[in-house]
Amino acid sequence: MNLFVKLFLWFLVAIALMVGVVMFITWTTQAEPIVIRWHLSVINQTSIYAETAEQIYNNEGEKGLNEFLQRVRDAETIEEIGLINAKGEILHLENVQNDVIQSLIARTLQSNAVEIETQRPEAVYAARTLFRSNGDRYVLFVKWDRAQPTPFFGEANSRYLRLLGLFLTAMAVCYVFARYLSDPIIKLSDAAKKLAAGNLQTRVAPKIGNRGDEIAKLARDFDEMAERIEALINSQKRLSRNVSHELRSPLARLNVALELARQKGNPESLGLFDRIEREAKLLNEMISQILQLSRLESQSETIERKQIDLCKLIEKVVADANFEAESQNKKAVIVQNINCEIYGNKSLMKSAIENVLRNALRYTNDVVEVYLSHNRHEITITVRDYGPGVPEEELANLFTPFYRVSKARDRKSGGVGLGLAIAEQAVQSHKGKITARNAESGGGFVIEIKLPYSAAPQ
Repeated sequence: MNLFVKLFLWFLVAIALMVGVVMFITWTTQAEPIVIRWHLSVINQTSIYAETAEQIYNNEGEKGLNEFLQRVRDAETIEEIGLINAKGEILHLENVQNDVIQSLIARTLQSNAVEIETQRPEAVYAARTLFRSNGDRYVLFVKWDRAQPTPFFGEANSRYLRLLGLFLTAMAVCYVFARYLSDPIIKLSDAAKKLAAGNLQTRVAPKIGNRGDEIAKLARDFDEMAERIEALINSQKRLSRNVSHELRSPLARLNVALELARQKGNPESLGLFDRIEREAKLLNEMISQILQLSRLESQSETIERKQIDLCKLIEKVVADANFEAESQNKKAVIVQNINCEIYGNKSLMKSAIENVLRNALRYTNDVVEVYLSHNRHEITITVRDYGPGVPEEELANLFTPFYRVSKARDRKSGGVGLGLAIAEQAVQSHKGKITARNAESGGGFVIEIKLPYSAAPQ
């Protein structure tokens, strides 16, 4: 679950809890006053009903009383109404428990005032005495519906629309708050990924804007760190390039001195001269690779591009590699090849494929397989060896300059750890991507070069 969803849900839960607490407090603080007022209303209304029934009974008799009681009984708040005489005989009254009647009638006849019974869960009962003109005494008994608290959103049908409106408003507010807090963090994360991928010009503070909070400060700190990293890496690259340039001259003089020493030396020292020559050649190759990598990284030179026949280029690189690998009883074979052309720099593409192929021949047991294929989106060059592979935790570092797998750190393995770094830069200059992985079956190691069709001529 990402940060935006977490913030959104937490804000939504917080608003829901606030609404719930407000509803609870409102209900608990208003319920008691409402009930008290309603009880007073019941007492007053019962008294009015009793006085009215007394007048109608005296003036219109039994028939008028029945009509009045029926009209009152039809009211929504009245469940039952009727008379009880002083002897306890029930008149015009149904569906009322006798124990309730007896208790309430006894109190009413004693007080001659309105008495109510509120402790029953099913309803509220009220009673009041009335007198006929002949002196007979009666009790008007009323069964009232118990008062219900008004719903928080009202009783109208539109209450559901109100609830929906409140919910949508809460969601909109939560969305805005969550997006406000998570957006700069997402931008920081994207900038960190770009910086880790090698885009040293990545900056994030301008994208976040004029915020004055801790996130904006973190963005400014990130930019300062990125500037410092960019300066350090550029300084390191310049140092490598300058040192390599400076080493060219003394290395050339060393080769001249070596030839002079070979001419004047005795036969016993020829072996030492050969060793010096090999080391000088290795040093010269290393310097050339460093300078090539530096040019690719800095893109200081305009790359000349033209149509390249990848099929013929791969055949030539494989043939050259087999000539050198024959002495080691190893070989490279083209398993799949297709007629395919791209628009790019032939020298760079040859260098990329050659470095990958030489690296594979160095560590394979006997054979290296080369595949050239394509699909609707890209062209793929695959090189597979049958060597020991690479530990999974070291795969991400293979394209780092001067990096070598720990098992390969020996003189016999050859190389200085620049071949794959040069291959990566050459592929990236063609807007492609190079990846490495261990083979899923049969052992060995696989490197894939993917070139988009945008690299092909229009």
